[in-house]
Amino acid sequence: MEWVALLLFIAVIAVLLAGFPVAFSLGGTALIFAVAGVLGGSFEPAFLAGLPSRIFGIMVNDTLVAVPLFVFMGITLERARIAEDLLETLSSLFGTLRGGLGISVTVVGMLLAASTGIVGATVVTMGLLSLPTMLKRGYSAEISAGTICASGTLGQIIPPSIILVMLGDVLSSAYQQAQLSQGNFSPKTISVGDLFAGALIPGLLLVMLYIAYLGFIAFIRPAAMPAHSDGSEGRASIGKVLRALFAPLFLIFAVLGSILNGLATPTEAAGVGAIGAMLIALARRSLNLSRLQEIMRGTLRVSSMVFMILIGASIFSLVFRGFGGDDGVREVLHALPGGVFAAVLLVMVVMFLLGFVLDFIEITFVVVPIVGPVLLAMGLDPVWLGIMIAINLQTSFLTPPFGFALFYLRGVAPASVSTRQIYRGVVPFIAIQILALVVLAIFPGLVTWLPGKLYAN
Repeated sequence: MEWVALLLFIAVIAVLLAGFPVAFSLGGTALIFAVAGVLGGSFEPAFLAGLPSRIFGIMVNDTLVAVPLFVFMGITLERARIAEDLLETLSSLFGTLRGGLGISVTVVGMLLAASTGIVGATVVTMGLLSLPTMLKRGYSAEISAGTICASGTLGQIIPPSIILVMLGDVLSSAYQQAQLSQGNFSPKTISVGDLFAGALIPGLLLVMLYIAYLGFIAFIRPAAMPAHSDGSEGRASIGKVLRALFAPLFLIFAVLGSILNGLATPTEAAGVGAIGAMLIALARRSLNLSRLQEIMRGTLRVSSMVFMILIGASIFSLVFRGFGGDDGVREVLHALPGGVFAAVLLVMVVMFLLGFVLDFIEITFVVVPIVGPVLLAMGLDPVWLGIMIAINLQTSFLTPPFGFALFYLRGVAPASVSTRQIYRGVVPFIAIQILALVVLAIFPGLVTWLPGKLYAN
């Protein structure tokens, strides 16, 4: 019945494209197929008996508690106007250099990614704050739009990233399934901390590639990224720079340092981050009761969406497995002539294409549980695979015509910046992302070295 599983997958995509809510599309379509299968005698009802335990498992999952805490931290920092201070300070520090403003935007995007991890909020904030300034200072619309979109999506890969938290949970289950299928009844596990450690070097590599590209463009096309020669703005003092950097760097070291040093689990570190964000907002006098209520409502909306999608995806994967879909995927991947390389390449291409129409949360909860156990059973390192998936999903955020980052920027960009200019601006950064994937495929040690050093014992 593998063809029914394929039909279920196609039906879910069609329902999503029709505009129905994601969580109910996943769960509802799967249940309709399951009921039809039971009536037709092609689906074993015992699979549905496992549904309550799956949902209860989501409710008691300690790792996933980090999601609302990290969301709360990100929204709080957004309301504390951290981005405005960083942009203003770094622009005055680097803005007099040719291409300096673009580099400042990239560095701010990196810091926001490491302290908030919310792509939509970062792109919108950067678009509102930096796009008018870049255009005013003579930057081309393409370079400005591409820089903002690319730096805004760094929250996908630079920890503490929400997607890495969700990938850590999904890949941990997939890794255990892969080992059990090979007869290993004492399976090893991976943690969110492993993925955080594995993502650090690739994330910094992406930032350096972005900056190198901007420096190259500033050299060969100085008119597209002119130096800011207006002397009306004084250069930022060391004290001003340190004051602007203190809050995000303090939070980054508090959260990541506690995880990487083994002092706290990701969930506990997320709680530290949430409290730290509140203290920063209070210190900046940007937090009151009404704003706190607004932050909590925003956190509730995002968290509810994530967990409802997770429940719907859990129903979908259960029914998909009941129709033998996982066996079909395993047979297809094992039958490819190129072996492991061809299997990974096919999965990456499929995820990249699905990123045009599905959100990263849906791909994480729907696709990864299907292909993860098969790929990991082929001997792939789970941390390496997780980082490759995360960067792949980050690339899909940028890819026209459906990249979510493009929609976010289009919503706040002035009318003088056309959609075509936004699309053209992100193309070089998409090429950089693909280059990064190739580099990590050739040199997997860039991902696995740091987790191996930190967690050698």
